[in-house]
Amino acid sequence: MEFTQRRTVHILAILLLLTALSQPIYTALYLGAPDIDRQFLWGLEGLLFALLAAFAGSALVMAKRYTLGFSAIAFASVLNVVQVGVGLTQFGPFGAAAEANAELAGVASSVVAFSFFGYNAAKILLGLAAMVFGMAKISQGNRALGGLTVLVGAVAFVANTVVMMFGLEGFLPSPVAGGSGVTATLLLAICLLSLKSDGQSLPPEPN
Repeated sequence: MEFTQRRTVHILAILLLLTALSQPIYTALYLGAPDIDRQFLWGLEGLLFALLAAFAGSALVMAKRYTLGFSAIAFASVLNVVQVGVGLTQFGPFGAAAEANAELAGVASSVVAFSFFGYNAAKILLGLAAMVFGMAKISQGNRALGGLTVLVGAVAFVANTVVMMFGLEGFLPSPVAGGSGVTATLLLAICLLSLKSDGQSLPPEPN
């Protein structure tokens, strides 16, 4: 199977949809069933983000337009691989060390803060990508989807910037940043799925 630009972008959109759906599931399990082992879900997210980095990078080098959007998705994916890796490999050991020695609580908290710094930075980039492809949809005539995507992308960009700068305990609740980022990711995926083959955005599939 040949990975044309159109096919690559569609796979990229599907991967974005899957990551947008996985995060509410993880949050629901964390709040409603904290005893359930969520390592598999985290590992699955790590796989999705690694694939996203590959497909976004491929779409970037093939693109003649929207390079900023594809670049933002690619680097957001790399940041997400790092933050998921920190969560999978560091949260447990540092949490256990902090329980055994209260003096290490600050160290454990710094590991969590580092992971969320990467999480918020990735959401900033996804918000930027949502604005890029939202404006593309507006230019193609879909003002409703495009305008909503630009608006939510801008909210995600600003909210996650504030949380990244001032921390999880700052004046802006972190769920606002995370929720807006997930919504922006969902709308971004929908925009990518519906980009027109007009010779100026994505070329049609070869016969």
